[in-house]
Amino acid sequence: MRPIKALLAAPLVCGALLCGTVQAEDASIERQLDALGYNYDVDEDGDYKMTFEVEDGRTQLVFVISKVESYGKHKVREVWAPAYRAEDSDFPTLVANRLLQETMENKLGAWAKQDDMAVYVVKIAADASNEELEDAIEYATQVADRMEAILTDGEDEF
Repeated sequence: MRPIKALLAAPLVCGALLCGTVQAEDASIERQLDALGYNYDVDEDGDYKMTFEVEDGRTQLVFVISKVESYGKHKVREVWAPAYRAEDSDFPTLVANRLLQETMENKLGAWAKQDDMAVYVVKIAADASNEELEDAIEYATQVADRMEAILTDGEDEF
């Protein structure tokens, strides 16, 4: 496809992606979560939603995204853990800079902006083992809860 035609087709492709049907939950992830002994709910998008107890009576919300993303031969699944909600759509400069700095220091995953929320995202191979999935969930849980406590003066929304 020539570049100009690609630009003209982009709104059609994007529109189709945004208007797609609700995805069904992924049976392979469900089996893995069951094997790991996790309690979960499946949300309206087909994603797996879990709440974990962490230190000092805190909890942390974590999602295992059902949809598998791909690029070339790479197929990845995402584990999300929200940690911060901005008052409007823009993050304060200090918060944004802190998240960028922390991303560089973490070994798995990165901070991402999802609408008005800061979400820690760990991307793993779509065919990751139970142990790899468990590591990603645990790491996202710890990193997100620690950051939530820092950015919100100890509040526990997520």
